[in-house]
Amino acid sequence: MKRTAIISIFISVFLSGCESFLDKTDPTATTFQEFFIDEDDLRRVTYSSYYDVFTHHSNRRLLFYMMDGRSDNAYARSEDDHHLRIGNGNINSNTRAFEFYYTIYMKHIGRLNTYIANIDVPYVEDESIRARYENILKGLRIWHYFRLTFRWGDVPFLLEPAELEDATLPATPKKEILDSLFPMALDIAEKLPPDEYTTNKYMFNRYSFKALIMRYALYDERYELAAELARDIIESGKYSLHPVYRDLFQYEADSDNNEFILHLDEESHSGSTTYSFRDLGPHFRTGNGQSFCVPLKSLVDSYWTLQGRPIDNCPLHTKDEYELNPKLNRDPRYEASIMGPGDEFYGETIDIYNSNNPMFYENQRASKSGYWFRKFVSEADAFRDGNMEYGLLRYAEVLLTYAEAKIMTNSMDNLARECINKVRERAGLDMTEADVTLPSYNAYSQEQWIDLIRNERRLEFAGEGQRYNDIIRWRIAEDVLNRPALGHTRMADGKKTSLKIEDRSFKSFNYLWPFHETSLRVNKNLKQNSGY
Repeated sequence: MKRTAIISIFISVFLSGCESFLDKTDPTATTFQEFFIDEDDLRRVTYSSYYDVFTHHSNRRLLFYMMDGRSDNAYARSEDDHHLRIGNGNINSNTRAFEFYYTIYMKHIGRLNTYIANIDVPYVEDESIRARYENILKGLRIWHYFRLTFRWGDVPFLLEPAELEDATLPATPKKEILDSLFPMALDIAEKLPPDEYTTNKYMFNRYSFKALIMRYALYDERYELAAELARDIIESGKYSLHPVYRDLFQYEADSDNNEFILHLDEESHSGSTTYSFRDLGPHFRTGNGQSFCVPLKSLVDSYWTLQGRPIDNCPLHTKDEYELNPKLNRDPRYEASIMGPGDEFYGETIDIYNSNNPMFYENQRASKSGYWFRKFVSEADAFRDGNMEYGLLRYAEVLLTYAEAKIMTNSMDNLARECINKVRERAGLDMTEADVTLPSYNAYSQEQWIDLIRNERRLEFAGEGQRYNDIIRWRIAEDVLNRPALGHTRMADGKKTSLKIEDRSFKSFNYLWPFHETSLRVNKNLKQNSGY
């Protein structure tokens, strides 16, 4: 491809996102050097590279808190958002979701390759600023490849601006890509500043990027690396658990905590409003709530007891009692994360079976499950757009990653137990029973520890978009998604009955996504994933 063609494509794609923010003083610029000339341009391209995919504040197809709708945690009701079909398994190689995600990741990698190749073009007075932006952009490119390989496996791998013939490159094996990416990522992390920035704190620093590498090291079963990175972050002393779990997801602490490591804050989307109430909250009278993503019974029943036991293995109450009363002797993270029948919202008791109640479950904008996420849903936003800030990766994940990595290598140590205890104690569990250093835990097998850490992650991160990735990497999606999506459970005519929303399915080959037929037509050397 000629250089002028690369420039033309770069400018047209670049200007398609964040248009007002990226408005240039010279609209007649026709060359890369005219367009990409100073430090402010470096800031602009870095900002847009985050915003368009990772911190977009209104695109529900990309928003992290919507992604539980792909899993057994939640139901996402809108076909346009993609999560509905991924969750219920009604997918094939013509499903538009797979064209959307693959194209957007590959498009952004192409943009990043161009920015990085031309990083020496803009004038900067301080070369350390250029180096910081260069490494942030390289980190974002690695993030895209982490996502691509996790979803599709083998994909085309290119770290230079593409020539025309590169559009038909065959896929590189996933292992080969990751064997290149992890050392590259670790090198980049060491070149980034160790502290969060006073402004633009959403951009990578050394430890936030290490936390991202840690996440994908865990996802890709590189457990020693995941544990090493988690320990490094722990020992840095730069982050800590916020004392009140609920407040992290409300205005009380959303912008004032030491737990968020990767930020989705106002700066990351140019001070624009946020829509988590609209997307997650109930439709209250003339309010904003659209119930686009709502919790399922499967998630509600997964909350263990206050003592840290599964609800079907507790001497205090029966499983039926727990299912009919989700707040009975339950892990306090339930009430911090979910609301449903009998709870108060905006001064009114939620009654999903009363057609005169604004939260009646058959209303178009109501929850079909009878539950809503309380996380990221503030009553203050019921009749306005919000400005909430979110944590894309929290310190709690670092602690639970260390514990999981040690469990999976069958090398449980005191730090791993301490990490679990810190998360449980902050949650408000009864540590006279839930403390994993107690003698009752000494005889735990590896399988018992695996069950514990997996459920701990599910509860801690409910509604934060992690569950789908977890059931994919644990290879349990066939177990948990081949079941109907159910909602609130009650006694009716003397029988325990649950609201049924839809049937779901998950096939053995769905652990990898298909390449869309359009992608296969464009790149004849791309091979379809097995089963599609």
